[in-house]
Amino acid sequence: MSFDPTAAVDTAALQASAKSHMWPHFTNRKVLNDGIPVITRAEGHHIYDAAGKAYIDGLAGLFVVNAGHGRQRIVEAAAKQMQQLDFMPLWSYAHPAAIELSERLASYAPGEMNKVFFTTGGGEAVESAFKLAKHYWKIQGKPMKHKVISRSVAYHGTPQGALAITGIPDMKKFYEPLTPGGHRVPNTNFYRAEEMGAPSNDLEAFGQWAANRIEEAILFEGPDTVAAVFLEPVQNSGGCFPPPPGYFKRVREICDQYDVLLVSDEVICAYGRIGDFFASKALGYEPDIITSAKGITSGYVPLGAMIVSDKVSEPFNSTENTFYHGFTFAGHPAAAAAALANLDIFEEEDLNGRVRENSPLFRAELEKLLDIDIVGDVRGEGYFFGIELVKDKATKETFNEEESDRLLRDYLSPALWEAGLYCRADDRGDPVIQLAPPLTIGPAEFAEIGGILRSVLKDASSKI
Repeated sequence: MSFDPTAAVDTAALQASAKSHMWPHFTNRKVLNDGIPVITRAEGHHIYDAAGKAYIDGLAGLFVVNAGHGRQRIVEAAAKQMQQLDFMPLWSYAHPAAIELSERLASYAPGEMNKVFFTTGGGEAVESAFKLAKHYWKIQGKPMKHKVISRSVAYHGTPQGALAITGIPDMKKFYEPLTPGGHRVPNTNFYRAEEMGAPSNDLEAFGQWAANRIEEAILFEGPDTVAAVFLEPVQNSGGCFPPPPGYFKRVREICDQYDVLLVSDEVICAYGRIGDFFASKALGYEPDIITSAKGITSGYVPLGAMIVSDKVSEPFNSTENTFYHGFTFAGHPAAAAAALANLDIFEEEDLNGRVRENSPLFRAELEKLLDIDIVGDVRGEGYFFGIELVKDKATKETFNEEESDRLLRDYLSPALWEAGLYCRADDRGDPVIQLAPPLTIGPAEFAEIGGILRSVLKDASSKI
């Protein structure tokens, strides 16, 4: 019997089947034992469970559904493409949708970034950039340049190479030994600057301090051994750390001085999340490589893309040098067609402009929560914000591991869900609540989200 998404839902049967057969990602077995939420449909900025209850999608799926749910135009574009051409790989062949999308992405990118290499997701894009950086330096006659530098607590994906760049020890310990060469520097969490021994009363000075730790790491490892620096424009893990003023300008100077590639990992931050198609452009710096995925199709079909500067791609224009790397489904015709329709929506509705205009209002709504005892900090950019939770606001004392687990998993996650808000309560770093809704929402929805957060956080505060 074929699957019919419109058929009546037998929730008990689905729960039993999921418990027996489905292995969810990044999910403790307790969730399946207790009954995993089953989502059956979505529209606009709402998702609906099997019982028909609506929830605000405060995380755009997983930082993905930037243009909102239920865009028939994207669905029809993918279906029309599949009727014409259902599949063709990009291994020595091409198809029109991938070609057009390559040109369009290059037109959005900062500076001279004109080559696009497709993947099927963000981890693959990071993996591709890691391999490309090492390959590039070998062609340049510098074969020892293979190390990569990234920031503490940063998440860059789960493939074996990308995991070496990820800065979260608990995610890596079961899979070691990893691809060698990953080294960590401090992140840009200004709220915790004093704990890092960094300037804590001057944001710009803190940014220079954090950038200079990259130079320090390059010199310690040896410039002739470092291939690339991988940085998110706004770091996700740890809770939305924005770059201080001047930070990326200084990082670019350091990378140029020591002949190191700068990779802007925009898997989350690209395609409107920070108010431009690429966050590096919004924040005023030009990387050598951009990795992207998620919002490129607003999640309707899986797709990722690595955008490469002319400097890095030029050696591969020679018939002598081939980048021996690829993925079967990368640049799939339906995915490329969906991406083009998605980008049309962005342009026609000016979603980037909407984010730039409304971001201060979103921030202001969330900053109202700072009067709650356990809310220590609100930070982020665009439609991408984190709320850090603390045990003591005066000292910034955080929760220990057991307390954090109890607060986030036993109370906040189920309470926010029950109150009708899907978001992320996370403790990769200090405990935070993260919000990254579809880019189509505005002040009325900000107030609704703020009201739910206030009710749940005040209740949590009274229980601690």
